[in-house]
Amino acid sequence: MSTDTEQIKSIYGHNNDLPEEEDDEEENHVNIDLAWESDEVETISSLFQGGIPQKPGKVGRERPLPLPLPHKLQPLGFPMPNKHVKKASSGVNSSRASVSQQLYKNPSFLIGLSKEIKDLASNDDVSAVLNKWAPFLRKGSLSITIRELGLMDLPQRALQTFCWAQKTPHLYPDDRILTSTVEVLARKRELKLPVNLEKFTSLTNRSLIEAMVKGFVKGGSLNLAWKLLLVVKQSKRMLGPGIYAKLILELGKNPDKHILVEELLGDLGERDDLNLSQQDCTAIMKVCIRHRKFEIVESLFYWFKQSGRDPSVVMYTTLLHSRYSENKYMEALALVGKWRPGNVSWIFLLIV
Repeated sequence: MSTDTEQIKSIYGHNNDLPEEEDDEEENHVNIDLAWESDEVETISSLFQGGIPQKPGKVGRERPLPLPLPHKLQPLGFPMPNKHVKKASSGVNSSRASVSQQLYKNPSFLIGLSKEIKDLASNDDVSAVLNKWAPFLRKGSLSITIRELGLMDLPQRALQTFCWAQKTPHLYPDDRILTSTVEVLARKRELKLPVNLEKFTSLTNRSLIEAMVKGFVKGGSLNLAWKLLLVVKQSKRMLGPGIYAKLILELGKNPDKHILVEELLGDLGERDDLNLSQQDCTAIMKVCIRHRKFEIVESLFYWFKQSGRDPSVVMYTTLLHSRYSENKYMEALALVGKWRPGNVSWIFLLIV
């Protein structure tokens, strides 16, 4: 083994003086004559790589990890390079930006603004609250605040908020706060219809007209809502199906309005782009039962299923109630059998 050690030392001592080809020849010679084991070959390789050599012949000893290069070590306590400082400052800016993004679309914050405005003295302007939060707001943010002011029965504060937004360049123009304001004023009956409705509807976009109709419906001004819809129809324009559904639901509460309900149902039936939510669809079905339009109930139910959606329990029981009211008891039982086999009795109790 002493001979082996001397060979290794001779290689380590003269590897820088020998040419590359001589090193290869000598290494091949050593491998052939001495029959190095794999761990010994690894030890020799570590010598040329500048690592700490192990003693050959120690089987099972793990090779230590190479030492880190001194020039790559960063002593503790040294100041950070400038590029790291820049990265840190950019991180602070990004965190501030994220906070701003969280605020402008945070419902709790936006509803909180409406509460602050509500607590203002009567002679104070809304700018006393909004000016300090202006940098954190974006287009559409104040639509929630305006709607909340409407629910607080503060339509004038809602209008003041809209007027403040109009003077803020990065918040206006914006259809969302405009439609929210119009809906609030229409619901509180503080919105006056223009004299020339035909001209008004021809120059106004659909979202604004829908906001007006929604406000009139929620505020109980059904005649104004119907009048506006009639003008829209005459101008060969159509509003969203949900608008018609809400007006049908409110008009359907009055039996004397059955002619208007039937006309609105006919308008919906003629639409190729009919798209009703499950809630609106079920509400219309209930109105049709009240007006004994059972065939429309069946049509709406099967249309909803064909649209690829699953009817809810409420929609199923509404259809059952329709068949029961039409004295189609066997059809009602057949529906229950398909829907919930074995549960016919308790479902039937719901309709009775």
